[in-house]
Amino acid sequence: MRTVTGAAGLALMAFGGLLLWDQTTHWDVLIWLAGAVVLHDAVIAPLVLGAGLLLGGLKNRGLVRATLMTAGCLTLVALPVLLRPLPTANSSVLPLDYVRGLLISLATVAVLAVLLGAGRRARGRAGRPDDPEG
Repeated sequence: MRTVTGAAGLALMAFGGLLLWDQTTHWDVLIWLAGAVVLHDAVIAPLVLGAGLLLGGLKNRGLVRATLMTAGCLTLVALPVLLRPLPTANSSVLPLDYVRGLLISLATVAVLAVLLGAGRRARGRAGRPDDPEG
């Protein structure tokens, strides 16, 4: 099954490459891909490694890591609309306030993480044998 899936993936990649090569902007795509590699190696990977080192001693580090990864993914998904050029003549192209949407999403993730951490802590205290109420 892996061989079939791998072959299908390679065929789709080859087809995408052929479609890309027919375009006049293939140099722009190559520059964008090179920029993505540099961004990953120079910014994203060091940030993730640094966060991992800083979080090494935390009791709830899995929850904190998951929260940071979710926030990072949300930010990466929102980057194209956050870095868009100045407003266009067509106001329906990007009609929403995407900065506000990202901030609401990040706040929701943070609140859910705090609630989940508090729930885990309360459940851990309730299960202790020396707890007179549990």
